[in-house]
Amino acid sequence: MGKLVSTMFVTLDGVYQAPGGPQEDTSGGFDQGGWSFPYGDDDFGRFVTEVFDRVGAFLLGRRTYDIFASHWPKMTDPADPIASRLNALPKYVASSTLTAPDWSGTTVIGGDLAKEVTALKEQTDGELQVHGSGALVRSLLALDLVDTLHLLTFPVVLGAGRRFFQEGATPTKFRHTGGRITAAGVAIQTYDFAGRPDYGSYELPDNAQRACGGRVGTAGRRLTP
Repeated sequence: MGKLVSTMFVTLDGVYQAPGGPQEDTSGGFDQGGWSFPYGDDDFGRFVTEVFDRVGAFLLGRRTYDIFASHWPKMTDPADPIASRLNALPKYVASSTLTAPDWSGTTVIGGDLAKEVTALKEQTDGELQVHGSGALVRSLLALDLVDTLHLLTFPVVLGAGRRFFQEGATPTKFRHTGGRITAAGVAIQTYDFAGRPDYGSYELPDNAQRACGGRVGTAGRRLTP
């Protein structure tokens, strides 16, 4: 089975809306689009190219698909490692309203998300990649369908916009598998899905508190007056 890999751009306060340009997504009155652009240096470009070198097909949410479809078909340079793959490889859009996509190679999936995406993973030679599409990725995480998450955190706080991890997100544990910092300060971290979180406590057991006189606990925390 192929891997489903999500690449997500977020700000320090978790916003993923409209990283690429002012008019990319103004829904909700958002007027700070294009916040990732100042950080698009060579390090950033190398990482993105590496990701696209592994792609076999794309899975996109409707909003991201519309943004991509309005831009990438116009980019026709066959040497462009991003445009060439986006235009040539299969694209699947999770949507209940899109019926006649214009972008060549597009298939709409609108049924059982878990069943359809599992089938796509099985039939894809290479990575099934999701770019942006925050609402879709949250649904895929809730279904345990995301194998790898590339989380790119940009050194900027916006204070507004749609946030990737929201209240009510499915508790999920990840295993860190790699990371780097670009010259412009973007933290690129890669995580593999690892199930549900583990929990514990730094509090000392009652007998340990009594043994140390009930004064100081782990890391110097005072447990009793």
